[in-house]
Amino acid sequence: MYAVVKAGGKQELVAEGQQLRVELVGAPEGAEVQLDPVLVVDDDRVLATPADLAGVVVQATVVGEELGPKIRGFTYAAKTRHRRRWGHRQRYSTVQITSISLPRSR
Repeated sequence: MYAVVKAGGKQELVAEGQQLRVELVGAPEGAEVQLDPVLVVDDDRVLATPADLAGVVVQATVVGEELGPKIRGFTYAAKTRHRRRWGHRQRYSTVQITSISLPRSR
């Protein structure tokens, strides 16, 4: 069984036991978080509509935090002595998918 979850404005394909890096979730290390499912595939059954996904729960445990690569930028306007240097380093949470549970069959 696998699922497509929405985390931080992006969608990721996940399975139980998998670790993945998502945008910062704001939970401490070792905390349980729930990720929003977009699609779930269980053998021959596909759940994709909001009515189907109403009872689906994707649980994950926060394993740690890490920093992405440093991004450096520079803006320049000619003939005005305007220069600006800037940088950014994105923070990520590493989560491990603990369970994908389906609702009871109707």
